[in-house]
Amino acid sequence: MSDAAVEAGAQGLNEDLGGGEYAADCQARVAFEVLSNCWDSVIVYILGESGPIRPRALLTRIGGISPKVLNDALRRLEYNGLVARQAYAEAPPRVDYSLTEAGLALLGPIRAMGAWAGRYTEAVLAAQARFTPREDRLDRS
Repeated sequence: MSDAAVEAGAQGLNEDLGGGEYAADCQARVAFEVLSNCWDSVIVYILGESGPIRPRALLTRIGGISPKVLNDALRRLEYNGLVARQAYAEAPPRVDYSLTEAGLALLGPIRAMGAWAGRYTEAVLAAQARFTPREDRLDRS
């Protein structure tokens, strides 16, 4: 995604979200909290690209995630209203997961974060490699 596309996607996002900017009662904190788990945005992105999908297919598409962690993430996303679970009365049982309207609305911001990561990952990693904790920051308990 180009910088222009990221900036275009950010237009109109200056609405009042309640509270001070990033204050404890700011509504934007909900969005950050909802996707604070490292796998949640990956799952939302894959569901957005794939449409309704079974858990086993999600495991294959994502790679590197255990079934338990995937199940926990899907339950968390369902709890937060981003994912819908559709169970079918079949033998063997079948379950599909898909995005809700709120989940679909997150695809743009997730793509923007991906574009940011593509542009700044090397700079962030270089900064982390250079970082040396200062003496005054050390816990002296």
